[in-house]
Amino acid sequence: MKFITSILLAAFCATRVVASDADSIFIDVTPSTDISTYEWQNRVLVVFANSERDPRFQDQLALINAQIDALRERDVVVAIDADPAMKSKLRTTFRPNGFMILLIGKDGHKALRKPFPWDIREISRTIDKMPMRQQEMRQDN
Repeated sequence: MKFITSILLAAFCATRVVASDADSIFIDVTPSTDISTYEWQNRVLVVFANSERDPRFQDQLALINAQIDALRERDVVVAIDADPAMKSKLRTTFRPNGFMILLIGKDGHKALRKPFPWDIREISRTIDKMPMRQQEMRQDN
């Protein structure tokens, strides 16, 4: 049991190291965070949890960190709200019930809402099906 706890703690600490990077895709969530400032520039992946110790929360952060380049390539920023006591604008707008991930497109459309961790490959597929992303891929070719 101590071994598993040590691994989870190490994984959590590693996510914090990535989050402090200068060109990190993570954004700080405050009570007044407004994701509409990212509209037309970035897709926003919001990760909600009632605690940073939630295993689903830790699993999702590990999945994000394992394939962070795939998200960066798709102009995704990640907002983490693991403090229900903060009563952030995100939490009052989207009203999560415990753990939840929410993907919001560049146009502000809610494209995905899941109550469990989702693999970044699946999130990438969802993004790649969006009309704006298809347009971006055509322009890149």
